[in-house]
Amino acid sequence: MSSRKTRLAAAIIVAGALAVTTACSSGHSNSDGSGKSTAGASKAPVKATSISVGTAEDSKGPAAAEPGAKTGGTVNMIDRDDFSHLDPAQIYMNYNAEVSLLFTRQLTGYKTAPDGTQKLVGDLATDTGTTTDGGKTWKFTLKDGVKWQDGSPITSADVKYSIERTYASFIKSGPTYIQSWISGAEYRTAYEGPFGGKELDAVQTPDDKTVVITFPEAHTDANFTLAMTGYGIVPKAHDTKEEYDKKPFSSGPYQIVEHVTDRSLDLERNPNWDPATDPIRNAYPDKWHMSFGVQAQQSTERFMADNGDDKNTFSFHNQVHTTYIDQVKADEKLKPRTLEGLTPYVDYYYINNTRIKDQKVREALVKAFPHQQTRQLQGGTSYGDYATSYMSPTVLGYESYDAYGILKKPQGDPDAAKALLTEANAVGTTIVYAYNNTPVQQKVTEAIRDALEKAGFKFVPKPLDAKTYYDAIGQVNNEYDLYWGGWGADWPTGYTSLQPVWDGRAIADGASNYAHLNDPEINSAIDAAVKIADPVAQGKAWAAIDKQLQDKAVSIPDVYQRSLSLYGSGLGGVTFDTLAGLQSPLNIYVK
Repeated sequence: MSSRKTRLAAAIIVAGALAVTTACSSGHSNSDGSGKSTAGASKAPVKATSISVGTAEDSKGPAAAEPGAKTGGTVNMIDRDDFSHLDPAQIYMNYNAEVSLLFTRQLTGYKTAPDGTQKLVGDLATDTGTTTDGGKTWKFTLKDGVKWQDGSPITSADVKYSIERTYASFIKSGPTYIQSWISGAEYRTAYEGPFGGKELDAVQTPDDKTVVITFPEAHTDANFTLAMTGYGIVPKAHDTKEEYDKKPFSSGPYQIVEHVTDRSLDLERNPNWDPATDPIRNAYPDKWHMSFGVQAQQSTERFMADNGDDKNTFSFHNQVHTTYIDQVKADEKLKPRTLEGLTPYVDYYYINNTRIKDQKVREALVKAFPHQQTRQLQGGTSYGDYATSYMSPTVLGYESYDAYGILKKPQGDPDAAKALLTEANAVGTTIVYAYNNTPVQQKVTEAIRDALEKAGFKFVPKPLDAKTYYDAIGQVNNEYDLYWGGWGADWPTGYTSLQPVWDGRAIADGASNYAHLNDPEINSAIDAAVKIADPVAQGKAWAAIDKQLQDKAVSIPDVYQRSLSLYGSGLGGVTFDTLAGLQSPLNIYVK
């Protein structure tokens, strides 16, 4: 970079959204719908919004006001499941992260402007961090006036402690980027956490306002990483360790009053949150009442009926049930309170590269796959846009590239596939297909069977229990050739889109390389891309890797997931959070 002291990524422009989520998308594996839809032809992907790295001025509060918003009242939320984690260090799923916006803050975060553009800004920090050595050392300064719910000041020691406790043995579900960047893959053996009195030397606090984090190697997008809820702050004085997951101490606009597991979560205002310090969050309602155990069909019917307290209700996770998609989209009265958008997830049908080693056979699978038929069974255009890439269009560096003509023939091309099998002397190759044993996926499986058999494959379906699906396909020595999986980037660069899924050094039971790809050329390209300091140049490197993956036909990209959801007529300011693919609580108010 031309300037010695640079706020890296200051000119990033990304098409679309960022996923604050990870690994597996839950919608496919737990689908309870019929899959019936008569939705029409494919839409083009939604127009891109931009995301950039903001300045210190952008990091000042308060958040931009929602036009027409009122203060007061209670907002209700209904959802299928309770939040699996509330301890920030344990959070890695989008719906957990989304509710945490109400009571947990990080050094950095994402600010959405009224026009939909988004910026990485300082949340607790005065800006998005500075580095003088290309990303090895990052310095953050805390804002004045940031406080815990008891009125005590939030200090640099709190930030240091919060990073240190991510090493603790009871922290099992959150992100591990910062820990492994500091201490290596076996980071828990290098440091056991702060509870024995030892500190982490890589995180220094020269004074109460300053945090300095030093990595052995450069990590040019560490300021994006620290926006993850997994690196939200926890006060040492109120850390209840394992119990903290049930009722965290608030640094945000609301605090938890009561949490009854699998039944309800109630929030009220945190009187010590100062909106002048917060560029991200508005806090219009007085209270939030969240109820669990409501299935997607129930919530859809309740939102459509719009009676009583349901008028003041929204849902983080529950989408429109597939049975009602066409009805909802055709009802003009429902349109004002219907949200639809592109989520950060890419759905794949992973090809097990340890079992299907012949590239021609993999190419035949890509050519034969019936995207149009399987998408129609899962909600049509509302399920997703046809994917041609291993990297979402919502990520910096994405470039359109359709190596196998998926967009031209989304129904599949059995003749071309059979020609490839014939060329490889592989007609009759057996494909063992593992799938979630749900009504929808049974129908999807039959569509895949029909397409692959027409192409010259022998098809063997293997139903799996939805609860243990990822455990089964995550085994390195599994007995399956083809299986579905979803992935979303943790921040808008190619690193978290591609490296966790396609790096051959990441193959292990339960790891994210579900295709079991170990290609030295891809591995080397990943290593080279990580070292590029300029984010735009790095984006081009990730785009090149994406094209390499497509050319090698390592798996089958299926859809860029979409979301369709409803909310009650008594609420205003309900928006679709493209960072998480969920309804956002940040501007909601009771009319």
